[in-house]
Amino acid sequence: MEQNAFETLASDTLEGYFDAIEDALGDVVEAEFEGGILTIELAIEQGGGGHYVVNRHAPNQQIWLSSPISGAAHFDYDEEAGQWVSSRAAKAQEQAQTLAQLLAGELSAATGIPFDLG
Repeated sequence: MEQNAFETLASDTLEGYFDAIEDALGDVVEAEFEGGILTIELAIEQGGGGHYVVNRHAPNQQIWLSSPISGAAHFDYDEEAGQWVSSRAAKAQEQAQTLAQLLAGELSAATGIPFDLG
């Protein structure tokens, strides 16, 4: 993928996640999207607190996630699926989990609010 296409796709993805999180969970989490980095802060009463950092990593053309629940993960864009999928699953030849599934699942569990990122 060309670098400009990657930058646009990654930024659009993260901005879309920010908008969806703000709309659905804005009353219970603090989300910010600035400088191409999405941060999500959980309150103490939601899962014991902690924060997520989701950002693009241009050299590898990946989106990287740092989660207070599952730790660090890297995601490659699967053009056929139209999703960011775990690079770990591909290496382990497992069912690929998407960034949207992982993030939405963890936020749903932490907040008690059913949430989906598509």
